[in-house]
This record gives sequence, C-alpha cells and structure tokens, in this order.
Amino acid sequence: MSSSTQDPLHWGAPAPDILRGLADVQAEAAHTHKLPPVEKWNPPFCGDLDMRIAADGSWFYLGTPIGRPGLVRLFSTILRREADGSYVLVTPVEKVGIKVDDVPFIAVRVDASGEGQAQTLQFTTNVGDSVTAGSAHKVRVEFRGPAREPRPYLHVRGALEARIARPVFYELVNLSKERALPVGRELGVWSGAEFFSLGSPDP
Repeated sequence: MSSSTQDPLHWGAPAPDILRGLADVQAEAAHTHKLPPVEKWNPPFCGDLDMRIAADGSWFYLGTPIGRPGLVRLFSTILRREADGSYVLVTPVEKVGIKVDDVPFIAVRVDASGEGQAQTLQFTTNVGDSVTAGSAHKVRVEFRGPAREPRPYLHVRGALEARIARPVFYELVNLSKERALPVGRELGVWSGAEFFSLGSPDP
C-alpha cells in the first residue's frame, strides 16, 4: 500500500485549517534555524481537530496514521501545552486543540559523555529534537500501579515532555550511581551537574 493511500493529509482528505499557517511558520524556521516562538503567540481558538498523538508517539489524523515524518516534525514544532493541561497546535493566526494520550514525544536515544558529576546525557526524540538533560531539561520518573512500574519522562521545551523509551531507560539504569538517603538508597544519573533519581534499588 502506498504512503499516499495511508496518509489522509496526502491523498486529499479535508485538511485542517491550521495548515494554512504552516507555510509561513516553516519558511521562518528555515530562515532562522530556530523553533517557532509558540509561547508568544495568542491567536483565537478555532475548535478541536481530529488529531491524536498515541502513547507510543504515533500521530493520527481522522483515525489514520500520518505517514510523512516531515509533516509530523512540522506539526511537532507548533505544539503547545496550555495551562489547563490541554494541547494545541498554534500558528500566529489560529490554534486548534488535539488529543495526546500521554505525552507528545518519545526519547528514543541517549548519548552519554564524561563521567560522574561531569557526565552529560544528550537525548534524541522521535521527532528529531536533541535535548541535553540538566537544570533546564529535567528527568523525572513516576511509579505506577501496585508493582510501582517506572514511567520515566524528560522535559523537552515549554510544558512539553517526552517519555523515555524502555531501552533508553535501561541504558540510564546501567549508567546510574547509587547514593545514600536519610532513609534508604536511590539510584540516579548525573547530567549537566544535576542528579536525577531513577528510584530506589531496594524492593
């Protein structure tokens, strides 16, 4: 099956109105080599769009996967999380709501350099963002359910986060150091002179 058949934004399904502002955004980004300043834009809200980012980072429009990585990347650059926790795609002229099942991005790779407190961890997301963990981009781990399964996240930009993929989290565990707490112990990793806890090694 061809990509044109799989991708509704390619074969002519009703395109979201937000596309009208994307050309200018893309041209400006290409000229400045910077991400669009979405936090500074305050256009009118134009309703919700039938677009969803699944928990695995896949993007869907009208229930069909968006099969063009370049378009997904472009949409990702105009994504913003609002103060109420909702997600919108925003251009200087309009914004529309979309659904995000968990968080919008997945950290699919980590590259470590240095050792100990001088270590640096550089993450790459599924949409091509490069993020160095540190005071401005923190790593956090939630523990869910009776088994306290770890769910690790990385701050990317604004109020947007990436879930750290399981293989990447295992790499972090392999890089982790142990330190004592007032009660018990914890494992964690250093990056950007910050120590990020990955949880306790004790059952």
